[in-house]
Amino acid sequence: MAYLTSHSTPLPESVRIGLIGSGWMGAFHAESIARRVPGAVLGAIADPNLGSAEDLAASLGVAKVTASPEDVMADPTIDAVVIASPARFHAALITQAALAGKDVFCEKPAAQDLDELDAALAAVQAGGVHFQIGFNRRYAEDFLAAKEDVAAGIIGRPQLLRSLTRDPGNGSIPHAAKVPAWTIFLETLIHDFDTLNWFNEGAEPVEVYAVADALVEPGLRDQGFLDTAVVTIRYSNGAIGVAEANFSALYGYDVRGEVFGSQGMVQAGRATETAARRYGANGAAAKTPRLNVELFRQAYTAELADFAAVVSARRDGVPSLAAAFTVTPGAADARRALACALACIESVKQGGPVPVPGALTLQSLPAT
Repeated sequence: MAYLTSHSTPLPESVRIGLIGSGWMGAFHAESIARRVPGAVLGAIADPNLGSAEDLAASLGVAKVTASPEDVMADPTIDAVVIASPARFHAALITQAALAGKDVFCEKPAAQDLDELDAALAAVQAGGVHFQIGFNRRYAEDFLAAKEDVAAGIIGRPQLLRSLTRDPGNGSIPHAAKVPAWTIFLETLIHDFDTLNWFNEGAEPVEVYAVADALVEPGLRDQGFLDTAVVTIRYSNGAIGVAEANFSALYGYDVRGEVFGSQGMVQAGRATETAARRYGANGAAAKTPRLNVELFRQAYTAELADFAAVVSARRDGVPSLAAAFTVTPGAADARRALACALACIESVKQGGPVPVPGALTLQSLPAT
């Protein structure tokens, strides 16, 4: 039987993405691109650990595998790259990709200091490529719904904001001695800083005061390891944000956010997988997520779908649609969150509040 009609308009060409880094997060992004992101094709995988890259490629049917990211950057069939390497390589890889004309999605943090980041973002601007940072919470349905309320003015002017991250654990942290210094700020709380900045969009973080300690692994305190932190952030519009983190929540992976405003409050996130509860002789219970890829599976997929859609639209000359607020986290967002993280490090060292690098001065409060 023949088709009744033929397509009069060709379907959009898929965006071909090269992955840099095949570790835990890279492997999950690879699976998302290959199986769940519409309009995207995983075209190549690069990792110095070639065996890891080959195993991942075989599982997903990817033909191009290499130990060298430069091979992916030089490949004319690759439209964009997803960078999921260790953080210390991010800035250099962003620069390489931009110079090669590849659009860039990079896991956080985009760099380890502001000079390094500024150099990479200058390359992005010079190359005219699209840049997106992996702040996936913006794509989680409940966080997005909360942002919609804030942007619509439903809760009034934000006054108090909160964001927390409690990683799942069992009361100890395996390989804690190998965790890089300041990870709690640069790779964990940096998500919370972006969440607070996004919820309070239009204002700038001015000052932070961070308190941190090793409460899960106190034996590593003298080595500089930190597993618990609370940060207060003052914003240019007078709002006050609080971010907190701990590396060992026995009950599961817990990420939540809240904005209290002059006319109400909105909350996002919960510590349970669903709203379902079991009730029995021992009380009430609920299932809790234990992995980031469980809690944020939808958000991880949505952020890559957004990236692929923007790359496709830019390639095909399709104008972007106007929106009530910005979701896609870009260069300014990457810099703002990193500046907060670096200020926290200085705050812990100094034992008091410190200004956020490049921050504005505190503005007079607007009328309610």
